[in-house]
Amino acid sequence: MISVAGLSTGLALRIVDATADKEHAMIPDEAEHKRAIDYFMENIEKVESVDDLVGDYQLYSFVMKAYDLEDQIFGKAMMKKVLQSDINDRGALVNRLTDDRFETLYNAMGFSDGGKANSNTSDDDWKAKIVAAYVDTTYVNAKSEDNEALGTVLEFRRKAAEVRTVFDLLKDRDLAEFARTALGLPDAIAGGDIDKQAQLIASRIEIGRLGDPEYVESLVQKYVAITDATADFSSTNAAIQLMNSAASGSSGSFVPVTIDIQAIQGFSGYRTR
Repeated sequence: MISVAGLSTGLALRIVDATADKEHAMIPDEAEHKRAIDYFMENIEKVESVDDLVGDYQLYSFVMKAYDLEDQIFGKAMMKKVLQSDINDRGALVNRLTDDRFETLYNAMGFSDGGKANSNTSDDDWKAKIVAAYVDTTYVNAKSEDNEALGTVLEFRRKAAEVRTVFDLLKDRDLAEFARTALGLPDAIAGGDIDKQAQLIASRIEIGRLGDPEYVESLVQKYVAITDATADFSSTNAAIQLMNSAASGSSGSFVPVTIDIQAIQGFSGYRTR
């Protein structure tokens, strides 16, 4: 996978936009991910209940990773209760958790009340959807490790259209951080009254337009501009260190470098992580 570590968020985003499709296509062929995907495809049909899923660590960890819940893998007892919930019951655990990743996984798996599996486990389209989620989450998390702000942008892009209210935005850590930064608001407000936060953000972001790609990109550009303007690249940016080193070894003058995004996209021998 192409590394964007040390680059500004703006430059990293341009590279990602030029190479994302190719990188997504490569992930299922990488040995580790190919084994995980093959095991899921071959064994998910055997799952008849939540107990079956949680009892098979490879299947269970695969779907948890697919919906970005790898940090919750060892909470098996809680996950069983979440997946066995009746979502129509307002008091059910799946409805009481503020982190929407749990509800997303619940809806994706489609267990009936009580935790019985439905026929979707043998449906090829359903299986392909879970695999696609695994690949995309793997991709976004890898980019986030390189550049946290870039990861936040990618999360916002893929979740924005699902936001129906300002509270949907605020309950998601990445989306809330994105909104505060794009609007130039201090992180300190996150500890304040939730209704006042909602009122402030709703007055500046048109929630109803988050399904509009052009509007989403306008917010992305604001976020990137503010992130890069406030970032300190003087000591941490590997690219600048390299150029400074080269300059000190030659004439001592700084030589600007232009990266050709189209060339990167078409070059098959790019550096892997």
